[in-house]
Amino acid sequence: MKKLLKILLAPILAIAQIAGISTASAESANLELPADGSCPSFLNQTFRKLHSSDEINLCQLYQGKPLLIVNTASHCGFTPQFKGLEALYKKYQDQGFHIIGFSSNDFKQAAKTEEKAAEICYKNYGVSFTMLAQTKVRGKKANPVFQYLADKTSKPSWNFNKYLILPKQNKLLKFGSSTKPQDSQIEEAIRRDLETN
Repeated sequence: MKKLLKILLAPILAIAQIAGISTASAESANLELPADGSCPSFLNQTFRKLHSSDEINLCQLYQGKPLLIVNTASHCGFTPQFKGLEALYKKYQDQGFHIIGFSSNDFKQAAKTEEKAAEICYKNYGVSFTMLAQTKVRGKKANPVFQYLADKTSKPSWNFNKYLILPKQNKLLKFGSSTKPQDSQIEEAIRRDLETN
């Protein structure tokens, strides 16, 4: 029955995507973020940047503005989403919006070396948002950020799951891999949060 429903809905969903209508469905959770815009404790974590000896505490990036956290891989069918993520970042970065990419091999689709992963991100897709060195995003060994996100919504089901933190609305939205970074539902949520006083 599920399979038949999927087949019947496929043409409708395809037309909606061509027409620019969002077909994304998001998981939603309430958050209790500091009202003064200070960094929440789950982001007070330090990670090494991708293909670098430099480390960064995520609180350095958080400005009490929307933040998109994505688990990434270099050799995945969704890897071209780096282009859309970069475009989204460029569009809203001057307003305090950030994207943090957590490279991971949890789905066995990472580049063989960190150098190659960096080349794919920075050279092939022109990524300028923060990319972190490979880390676990699922299971008992998941890093503390993804443990928190999974507890609030669900663990990543594949590469390029998107967790959108909306501080003004005290909300967390989780989108799956097939939701494009510039999906209208994502952009609308970012804009709404940026415009809220």
